[in-house]
Amino acid sequence: MIAEAGHHRAIARLLFVSSSLPDVGTAQGAIMADEPDPVSIGDAGEERLAVSGYDAASFGARFQHADPDTQRAGWERVTAQDATVFVTPTTDAGWQGVDSTYLVCTEDRSTTVGLQRSHAARATRTVDVATGHHPFVTRPDLVAEQVLALG
Repeated sequence: MIAEAGHHRAIARLLFVSSSLPDVGTAQGAIMADEPDPVSIGDAGEERLAVSGYDAASFGARFQHADPDTQRAGWERVTAQDATVFVTPTTDAGWQGVDSTYLVCTEDRSTTVGLQRSHAARATRTVDVATGHHPFVTRPDLVAEQVLALG
């Protein structure tokens, strides 16, 4: 998880995009637990979890700024993940003490702006971008602008 990555000599800055900056001991599943419309996941066997109850159109609607072909291509890349990703507590709040920028995606349909802002408050700076959840796909120009601003 990027939130644990900050304490390494090779890292000068972190850029978070509609992400989480958890405290030590917090698991990803707990962060998303109070979201009003979290992505549904289900057991995929072999201690893996997968997106459940969606198809290309319904999942794509969560990422409304992408054109239908991009939404479909994204859906085709959705895969099961190891369950430990969701339940393992954060062991190092690597974002603490590291220069960081948080991009709040103000039109995100997957992570509420409120949750984003609560995590963004922990970053050094916050930038609002009028995009959905994946601006690096739908508006890479905005993300590149922020990367360049990091210098």
